[in-house]
Amino acid sequence: MANIISPNEETRIKAGAHVELHFSVALENGVEIDNTRQHDEPVELTIGDGNLLPGFEKALYGLRAGDRRTVHLPPEDAFGPWNPENVQTFDTVKFEERPTIGHLIEFEDKAKSSLFGVVKAVDDDITEIDFNHPLAGKNISFEVEIFKVTPVGQQGINIM
Repeated sequence: MANIISPNEETRIKAGAHVELHFSVALENGVEIDNTRQHDEPVELTIGDGNLLPGFEKALYGLRAGDRRTVHLPPEDAFGPWNPENVQTFDTVKFEERPTIGHLIEFEDKAKSSLFGVVKAVDDDITEIDFNHPLAGKNISFEVEIFKVTPVGQQGINIM
């Protein structure tokens, strides 16, 4: 016998739950950084799958379908604190073209992974690159609207 599990408004978000939601992320001054509402359909994710930062996921725990929440997150719970050790200097002559302040440059780390940095200063000798996340050190406002919550292990059809 097959039972279709029908998630309802009493199912609360916890680790492993499948969630359909819309969210927006803004700086504390109201400047919007991201908004999923520009798409007709809500985004789908599994809590703990790495699609949201842990601080954002933590704000979702205990919510259920129909809930809306706005959470103000300090840097530690959002994109992390700004770290001065993530600012590096390079010889300007080593770049193929003279870097421009504000440009994003892709680098390759020792493991051959891409690493991006923003040019902060340039002179004839030294170029300063900031490898912090662009939102590091910023207070963030996270607004979420939950449409559907499916408990762990109950996605789709269960055969009994």
